[in-house]
Amino acid sequence: MARLKVTQVKSTIGGKFKQRETLRTLGLKRIGDTAVKEDRPEVRGMVKTVSHLVTVEEVE
Repeated sequence: MARLKVTQVKSTIGGKFKQRETLRTLGLKRIGDTAVKEDRPEVRGMVKTVSHLVTVEEVE
C-alpha cells in the first residue's frame, strides 16, 4: 500500500480549532515536522482539511 509523507509548512496561529486538531491527529506539532501515513481515505480527508498548511508527497 502506498504511503503519504505529510510535512507542515505553515503555522496554525489564527487557524480554526478543527484545523489545529487535525494537524495534531496527523502527528504534526510545528513547522517542518514530517509524518508518514498510510494512504487511506481517512488520512486523505484530514490532509484535505489542512491542505493550505501542509505539503504532501507519495512515498514507497
